[in-house]
Amino acid sequence: MQILVTGASGFIGRRLCPALVEQGHDVRAMTRRPEDYDGAGVPVYGDVQTPETLGAALESCDAAYYLVHSLASADFERLDAEAARSFAAAAAAGRIDRIVYLGGLGRTDDDLSPHLRSRREVERLLSESAVAVTTLRAGIVVGHGGISWELTRQLVARLPAMVTPRWVNTRTQPIAVSDVVSYLIGVLDRPEAANRTLEIGGPDVLRYASMMRRLAEIEGRRRLLVPVPLMTPRLSSYWLSLVTDVDTQAGRSLIESMRNEVVVTDDAIRRLVPLEPLGYDAAVRVALAERAAAIQGRP
Repeated sequence: MQILVTGASGFIGRRLCPALVEQGHDVRAMTRRPEDYDGAGVPVYGDVQTPETLGAALESCDAAYYLVHSLASADFERLDAEAARSFAAAAAAGRIDRIVYLGGLGRTDDDLSPHLRSRREVERLLSESAVAVTTLRAGIVVGHGGISWELTRQLVARLPAMVTPRWVNTRTQPIAVSDVVSYLIGVLDRPEAANRTLEIGGPDVLRYASMMRRLAEIEGRRRLLVPVPLMTPRLSSYWLSLVTDVDTQAGRSLIESMRNEVVVTDDAIRRLVPLEPLGYDAAVRVALAERAAAIQGRP
């Protein structure tokens, strides 16, 4: 199968491309800078914000993974909506059989944050074309280089005592990045996954405070969390740039999303793609090992 992967050099894409190649697929890695791409697959130029570039990128492809977002921009909701419309139209014109999209968990009837609301809008816009869409909704993805994970890791590493806002008591269902990749590949050739939204998560449902405490224990650190009930997600996002090097705008959007509970409510994916996901502690150890290897320059 010939497959286009958008966001090929991103957190998920750079892991998905080699996994698809290993499965025997022909991968086209879409990037705005193909001359700099050194990952798996054949690099092709494409930019979801420039619709005229998408036709050539999608040419002769059977399926496409949509893994891009504009969280680093304050105007990400508009930009992501425009990009989704353009990509859906180009995929339909190219007669693509399937789009696989990675979105976000969260109850639709909840007061979703702008970030999660935007993910739902992208999901809807992609599904308006004639192309079958499979959406996987995930919460925090644990893996070296992921923004949500880096927020968690750096907060624990750099703050011996942390004044914590209300969102630390919100429940989430973290999932290892390797399991996300396995699910993304697993739904690709499943006819019963077409035009469906499926929820994915690891086996542990945790509050953010528990995630941070367990990470600290694994690293051999002692961390004090001091709850401040009046500290909102928006207010807590303002000190983000002082204690982490995560992009401030992207981090702020993710912090604001932490007010929403993101847990799996339908485990249908487990029947479609049999998989025993890693537990949180195991996923953390893998992520820390990947970071250590990257620092030492090992592949």
